[in-house]
Amino acid sequence: MDHGNCRFCARPLQHTFANLGMSPLANSYIKPTQLNQVERFYPLHALVCDGCFLVQLQEFESPEAIFGDYAYFSSFSDSFLQHAKAYVEMAVDRFRLNSKSQVVEIASNDGYLLQYFVEKGVPVLGIEPASNVAEVAMKRGIPSLVKFFGTRTALEMKEEGRQADLLIGNNVLAHVPNLNDFVAGIKMALKPEGLVTMEFPHLVRLMEDGLFDTIYHEHFSYFSFSTVEQVFAKHGLVLFDVEEVPTHGGSLRIFGRHAAHGALPIGLRVTELRQREKDLHLDRLETYLSFSGRVTQVKRNLLRFLIDAKDAGKTIVAYGAPAKGNTLLNYCGIRTDFIEYTMDRSPHKQGQCLPGSHIPILSPDAVKGTKPDYLLILAWNLKDEIMEQMRCIREWGGRFVIPLPDVTVH
Repeated sequence: MDHGNCRFCARPLQHTFANLGMSPLANSYIKPTQLNQVERFYPLHALVCDGCFLVQLQEFESPEAIFGDYAYFSSFSDSFLQHAKAYVEMAVDRFRLNSKSQVVEIASNDGYLLQYFVEKGVPVLGIEPASNVAEVAMKRGIPSLVKFFGTRTALEMKEEGRQADLLIGNNVLAHVPNLNDFVAGIKMALKPEGLVTMEFPHLVRLMEDGLFDTIYHEHFSYFSFSTVEQVFAKHGLVLFDVEEVPTHGGSLRIFGRHAAHGALPIGLRVTELRQREKDLHLDRLETYLSFSGRVTQVKRNLLRFLIDAKDAGKTIVAYGAPAKGNTLLNYCGIRTDFIEYTMDRSPHKQGQCLPGSHIPILSPDAVKGTKPDYLLILAWNLKDEIMEQMRCIREWGGRFVIPLPDVTVH
């Protein structure tokens, strides 16, 4: 079967990293009136390039179709807001940003991060393709361009004198099908001494912890540090520092500059992470080919727990309606016969149903009326925040279930 070519180095793709079968788009929530209509399912088959070792999905649906009207609003996670605020404190101090600086964020969402720069008097510009989400940011006083980012948008910014002292991209690099155009745009959008920071899930954490549910159609690419360094280098950008941060099960925050801007030397954390990935054999194809076995074991363990719980007469509900949860439920074949409903704080999701599984999304208040025995946390990356929010289930002996990296009951 022809799987196309690598989106970075153009080599033919022929090796499976994880085949999760057929799945709907992870954020294509369904209104109750649509439950009897045909749903579109696409292959969720992650491949690995045997040249640059970029793990990737083929593009089955355009970014315009996926992100044009988006249901994910970053501000509904307290812990993610805290993460954003801490980043702004660090960036303003480390990069000496002030009222004469220009900060630009790609995929700025609802202004969850840029609002903290505004509080400090630093000029900002958001670039957000989802008009419904960008509208929320603009109402907060955050200037926003409703566009996809790439060389065309970067050229417009350059011509308008809006190049960045600091360009930010959190959880967007993985969402880009035209990777080379995107990174070339980053270079164009930076002032000569401008800096870029990007955050994305670290492939090492996905592989070591078996986090296959972070594979979904909106995530076109899955990066190790070694591979992302190659991508940026091709476009004249040097990664001079890297941090490991806890978001999304373990992410990297990379710091980049123009290759010609040599004032910032490559730091120790870069050389150490390069070596650690080499020690993990991320430069060998067989390392990637062994991942599929881990995926099937996680599926069996979760299904075994759910079947045993239902056989014992227990009631199970879920918390969260994240994209990762929809990958998990659809790959494992979990429907309303196992989980009665899920809950989410976002009013943009409440009253709808999850794609594929058709599990209804309710307000968190619903739990007090049904008093379930188990609450399966689909947004496991926010488990501490959720367990605190939903601690009321302890009153009737309810327990929390974390599905990954191993099924654990709290």
